[in-house]
Amino acid sequence: MMSEPQVHVFLVSYPGQGHVNPLLRFGKRLASKGLLVTLSTPRCFGNQMAKANNLITDHPFPVGDGFLRFEFFDDGWDDDDRRRVYFKQYMEQLELMGKQEITAMINKYAEQNRPVSCLINNPFIAWASDVAESLGIPSAMLWVQSCACFAAYYHYNHGLVQFPSESDPKIDVGLPAMPVLKHDEVPSFLHPSTPYSSLRTAILGQFKKLDKPFCVLMDSFEELEPDIVEYMSKFCPIKTVGPLFKYHEVSNDTVRCDIMKADECIEWLDSKPASSVMYISFGTVVYLKQEQVDEIAHALLLTTGISFLWVMRPPREGLGRQIHSLPQGFLEKVGDKGKIVRWSPQEKVLTHPSVSCFVSHCGWNSTVEALSCGVPIIAFPQWGDQVTNAVYLVDVFKTGVRMCRGEAENRIVPREEVAKCFLEATTGPKASELKSNALKWKEAAEAAVADGGSSSRNIQAFIDEVRRG
Repeated sequence: MMSEPQVHVFLVSYPGQGHVNPLLRFGKRLASKGLLVTLSTPRCFGNQMAKANNLITDHPFPVGDGFLRFEFFDDGWDDDDRRRVYFKQYMEQLELMGKQEITAMINKYAEQNRPVSCLINNPFIAWASDVAESLGIPSAMLWVQSCACFAAYYHYNHGLVQFPSESDPKIDVGLPAMPVLKHDEVPSFLHPSTPYSSLRTAILGQFKKLDKPFCVLMDSFEELEPDIVEYMSKFCPIKTVGPLFKYHEVSNDTVRCDIMKADECIEWLDSKPASSVMYISFGTVVYLKQEQVDEIAHALLLTTGISFLWVMRPPREGLGRQIHSLPQGFLEKVGDKGKIVRWSPQEKVLTHPSVSCFVSHCGWNSTVEALSCGVPIIAFPQWGDQVTNAVYLVDVFKTGVRMCRGEAENRIVPREEVAKCFLEATTGPKASELKSNALKWKEAAEAAVADGGSSSRNIQAFIDEVRRG
């Protein structure tokens, strides 16, 4: 007699580290509960990921009671095709090829007696829910930003409240169950002056199809955003399942999605006293002006008592950007007090006892990771949801010091201001208050993902729903 096929969940992601990472973490969690999970993203990204992490992607990885496997799809362009830097053009190509490729893959699994029970996509590729619908497969969406940002996009898409407009670009935005956001604190893609209008179109694509997923999964937790989660749950079926970051500690940590090999820095951190190192990283996409890099470097020289680990990621190829340089004599002056790396194992860095605070662009992954590890943030947001996350970190979660208001401010933050923020977050009464608040969020995050916690219950309810079909 043929055995009942294992419940198979198919995850499909936009090819960006901030998108694949939370989906991979969620996939590991599902696999650990006995499911077969396939993660797919364009091959150009998948190959980089496999190479950076020494992944052998042609067989399933055991995770807990289940398995995780990868199968990448062809986006129809060569790996070195320069058109990929043009977001709008690439999005059209991705949808065109992705719909065909994903459909073919899911049909193939059905023939192999491992049919897909549920498809989960993340923002930027709303067309994946159309594929699921056309094949009669239930779909869900993993939202990889905060519930507050989800609410902002939802209200904007449905025209429920006034947002900054060409005629009134500086109005405040009052959303239910949220603090009032100033014009430069709403997700910047919604601003009329945004240079990233194609990103707005991509994100809103998902909101135009919100009737398709049976569930909106969120990398947040009820205790972090209680009022807005409760409010938005009236409009769509939200399940908070985060912080997904916390699950990496108990799952297969060899399966990762970084597309650059991390530099060795843990030994260096081991040599530093507890809570003595400031960690500086602006994620995978934000790229600062050279003048701002100079001011940060000079601020580090002004604050002689602070050690630092600084991630200076090289620019993405094809965008014509220069590699950042440091002021002459900088490395000699800082000596062993500082370490510069091209990329870091951020999860390990943030959980390291020598790290005192995190200078961050406030992307949601970094925000949740810092909160989950009890690490205060010096907020240096640039655009998108980062400017909204900074408001929450500073004013709501009370674990952050604000260093700037975002790219729209159009200024270089001078070294004296930068140094003042560094000192505020690392020494004196404010620093201990930030740390105390951050540790409370760490406890809350751990409780949410522990057995019986809010996110743990939501994940189990989701799995039960998928099993029932």
